[in-house]
Amino acid sequence: MTKKNIKKFDITLSKAKSIIYSPIVTEKSTMISQFNHFCFRVNKDSNATEIKLAIQKLFKVKVNKVNTINMMGKTKTFKGTKGKRANFKKAIVTLAQDNTIDISTGI
Repeated sequence: MTKKNIKKFDITLSKAKSIIYSPIVTEKSTMISQFNHFCFRVNKDSNATEIKLAIQKLFKVKVNKVNTINMMGKTKTFKGTKGKRANFKKAIVTLAQDNTIDISTGI
C-alpha cells in the first residue's frame, strides 16, 4: 500500500464530526429507516467516500452505499421581504444487514 491509499482509509474523529453535521429527522426519513436507510446533513465539500468513512467512524456500523443530493434553498418571504434559505448537501446512507443507528442520541 502506498501513502495515498493509507490516507484514503484513515479518518480522525474530529474530521468525521466536521463532515457529518446532523441527522435529518422528518416523516419521510423515519419511514425509510425501516429499510436501513438514514439521512444526514453533511458538509458541501465532502464526497461519498468521506461520508462513508465518517459514518463508520462515528457510529461503528458497516455502510453499504451512500447517495448524496445537493439541496437548493427555497426562496421564501419573511415579513414582506424576500429571502432565501441556505443550500445544503444531504446524504442517504444504506447500512449493512443487522446494523442500525439510534438517531435520537445525536452526534
